[in-house]
Amino acid sequence: MNLSKLFIGLVALLHIWFLILEMFLWTKPLGLKTFLMSVEHANQTAVLAANQGLYNGFLAAGLIWSLVCSDPLVSKQLALFFLSCVIIAAIYGAYSVNLKILYIQGVPAIVALALIFLHF
Repeated sequence: MNLSKLFIGLVALLHIWFLILEMFLWTKPLGLKTFLMSVEHANQTAVLAANQGLYNGFLAAGLIWSLVCSDPLVSKQLALFFLSCVIIAAIYGAYSVNLKILYIQGVPAIVALALIFLHF
């Protein structure tokens, strides 16, 4: 396995973790601590968070698809598309919510994207 695929897998795992946090742990102690929320705010925004989590799951699914696809060209195209989506979401999240999102979500995807051009 080359380094680009390792990073694609890492980004996919991160998005699976985001799905779990947003869909299932949002109102639980770990979700409250992670997102620095009160119970009241978490309860009011739980449906929105679940929707976000679902989208993170779609990003993870696309990245996993790029890893298991047997056609190298299609695999690369899938990875480029889904990593680009992750990077755009991270930039918007950094702008609209918290700069940390760019580092947590965006940097691994940027590294994976760069590695694709070097090793895919």
